[in-house]
Amino acid sequence: MRPTVHDVANEAGVSLATVDRVLNRRTGVRDQTAKRVFEAVKRIGYIRDTSAANLARQREYRFAIVLPDDASQFNETLKNALREAAEAQMVDRVSVRIVTAPTGDAHAVARTLHHLRTLQLDGIAITAPETPQVRDAINRLKSDGIAVAALLSDLPSSERDYFVGINSVSAGRTAAHLMGKFSNNTTGKILVVTNSMISRDNIDRRLGFDAVMLAEFSSLTVMPSVETHNDPERARNIIHRIVSTYPDLLGVYSMGPGNRYLIDIFRETGRLKDMVYIVHEITPHTIEALQNDEIDVVIAQNVGHLARSTLRVLRAKCDGVAIFEAQERIRIDIITRENIP
Repeated sequence: MRPTVHDVANEAGVSLATVDRVLNRRTGVRDQTAKRVFEAVKRIGYIRDTSAANLARQREYRFAIVLPDDASQFNETLKNALREAAEAQMVDRVSVRIVTAPTGDAHAVARTLHHLRTLQLDGIAITAPETPQVRDAINRLKSDGIAVAALLSDLPSSERDYFVGINSVSAGRTAAHLMGKFSNNTTGKILVVTNSMISRDNIDRRLGFDAVMLAEFSSLTVMPSVETHNDPERARNIIHRIVSTYPDLLGVYSMGPGNRYLIDIFRETGRLKDMVYIVHEITPHTIEALQNDEIDVVIAQNVGHLARSTLRVLRAKCDGVAIFEAQERIRIDIITRENIP
């Protein structure tokens, strides 16, 4: 028979009211007593029905998701997925607000997080560059008892609770493996483009990409990363100059957002179909480029999975229950013209 709270109380030698206070993390229980209750839970294998407990005490979850304020297609797709996931969890009394912040301005991101501290939220997920300002703002949220998840790009120097996203080092290694194979042992240069190298995901992707290229494809020279800072004109000037200067340019690895204007710029150069072109994230524009045989591979992550996982992780952290790691692991998908979803 499945153990009940009565069994926990008997095993720990405390009252039912004390067990209830401990499991619901209320104050007024001595540390030693709480320890006895948790040890009893573990000893008899008691599994708490968190949903029923939350329903009984009318538990609400108030979350905010902080995303970049850019108008990228991927960003819009993620917002829609988060709204859909939030609607599906409304019956569980989950409410989600989506907030945007200029990720190129770490002080502005920190101010946004500071404002969110005043709204009595239970959890926050954030996509932001890894800077001291953002780290300190997250640590202040944690000191207030707010659950924090890094979304898409990890923030390991902060006290965030969890990271939701793909393994970016593996993503970069995958891109390098494909780039090397598709280049077919030819000698030439590879261009790496992204919006900013202060984002942890971009740093990790570049590290993974360089490691494989250096070890396995020595005939290819990987050039320094070009940062566009989400400025199409800046990107246009740099890319046109590189294409005209290096006729042996064989491939492009686009690690970050901005593929809509980047692909258009390479179309202008007339070199798009001559090179191996690998990007991240499925969007209407990258699908069109795949269909036109203008790019070769999209390294993608399931946006619906990202959204659902974000809310599950924040709820788990609020409830103090374990996260089912296998369920929250975001898979790296390799998309070509032949398997467009």
